[in-house]
Amino acid sequence: MNIKPLADRVLIQPSAAEEVTASGIIIPDSAKEKPLKGKVLAVGDGTKDEAMVVKVGDTVLYGKYAGTEIEVDAEKYLIMRQSDILAICQ
Repeated sequence: MNIKPLADRVLIQPSAAEEVTASGIIIPDSAKEKPLKGKVLAVGDGTKDEAMVVKVGDTVLYGKYAGTEIEVDAEKYLIMRQSDILAICQ
């Protein structure tokens, strides 16, 4: 995969949805929620008004409807603006 986001955009690989609850209940595909966490795979260069804070390898949290979903080589990714990212997980 060779995708380079432009400006202040970030390419994210969403984490897998949980398949089992903490108490051991198996969640069917129809009831799984979209993951709100992912790993940054690529970042743009930023804009003259906004420097890039996130970097490749960061694990980030983002909003439920943030970004645009794309599919490359049967893998699903999200491209979103840096401002759509809510937090960086430490």
